[in-house]
Amino acid sequence: MHDLRAIRENPEAFDRGLGRRGLAALSSSVIELDARRRAVQTQLQEMQARRNEAAKEIGLAKREGRDAQPILDEMAQLKERVPQVEEEERRLGAELDALLAGIPNLPDDDVPDGPDESGNVEIRRWGTPPEIANPKQHYELGEALGLMDFEAAARMSGARFTVLKGGLARLERALADFMLDIHTGEHGYTEIAPPLMVRDTALFGTGQLPKFEEDLFKAGDHYLIPTSEVPLTNLVSDQIVATEELPYRYTALTPCFRAEAGSAGRDTRGMIRQHQFWKVEMVGIATPDQSEAEHQRMTRCAETILERLGLPYRTIVLCTGDMGFSSRKTYDVEVWLPGQNAYREISSISNCGDFQARRMKARCRAKGEKQTQFLHTLNGSGVAVGRCLIAVLENYQQPDGSILIPEALRPYMRGAERITA
Repeated sequence: MHDLRAIRENPEAFDRGLGRRGLAALSSSVIELDARRRAVQTQLQEMQARRNEAAKEIGLAKREGRDAQPILDEMAQLKERVPQVEEEERRLGAELDALLAGIPNLPDDDVPDGPDESGNVEIRRWGTPPEIANPKQHYELGEALGLMDFEAAARMSGARFTVLKGGLARLERALADFMLDIHTGEHGYTEIAPPLMVRDTALFGTGQLPKFEEDLFKAGDHYLIPTSEVPLTNLVSDQIVATEELPYRYTALTPCFRAEAGSAGRDTRGMIRQHQFWKVEMVGIATPDQSEAEHQRMTRCAETILERLGLPYRTIVLCTGDMGFSSRKTYDVEVWLPGQNAYREISSISNCGDFQARRMKARCRAKGEKQTQFLHTLNGSGVAVGRCLIAVLENYQQPDGSILIPEALRPYMRGAERITA
């Protein structure tokens, strides 16, 4: 959510930020609607003041034996009018909230401008892609091993689901445990086991609602989480936390559920884009002056996972036209997939500034001070487990169709060195 005072004080900067995202200027609409609501609020205050004043006048008139009926008639009219004005104030407030709720976060000054992913900027690479003659894609490898079954998944659930068996099921579990051990044991994250279903208020807080409801799965009065960013970030919703305790660092392994409404025709084969997948998430809760350093740190945490697994990757900064709704700056880490001869996203690490905190009413306060300030929130994959499994399959594929297990994972695979049929 955006700061109304900041928009009123510097509408040009607000519109400039929207323009960098390819959106039309909205400051005049926001300011005009806010002015109307404030005028109605002033009117309500004046009516309340008049009501209090009239009560005194009526009492004085009765004590002095004067006719109080004109004042009583005025109060009767005021009594009828107040609910109408209150309703107008609620209507304008809801209209303003709806307008602000649909406006994305503004990009940082150092985010590159661009219309779409073509404007993203690579900032570093790690590792050398392996030389593999006629590399196969992950689904070819998995099906040949008899350990990846898309047909069975489709019979029970439809498209964009997968059944993993035997060694690949164990590999998926091993990857998740490996990531959690590094993030909790080396990177200082606290592991959380959060709810997998949340109310709409939690999704509003992190920015998925109301704009992206079509991408969510709903179950009664709850929604299945599209990412554990939602419950982890909402641990501080409606809270005032001690500045001295920050930053908070949380991690969780959860399934994620996405309708993928906007991805028709994209990555229809294999496990790249699924309705259900596992992900190890990282969330940071920081003060404003900590958030930039925390963003860099979180990105290194994600990169570390790939380096330990020997998976080549590149890190890019997303341009203004490719950023997520709640982000003010995002780094994507893309892993090399030999079967596609391309780098594909495996982690997206975003600094949301105070955008989510305003929606969640999440603040911090230093010891001994009365003044509070909005927190800064950050989130990123640490990393997507299914995509990491894909990367291991493709980068470690052998000529005989087996999969060499990265050395770092072997303790999690009971010492096994290969996955075979």
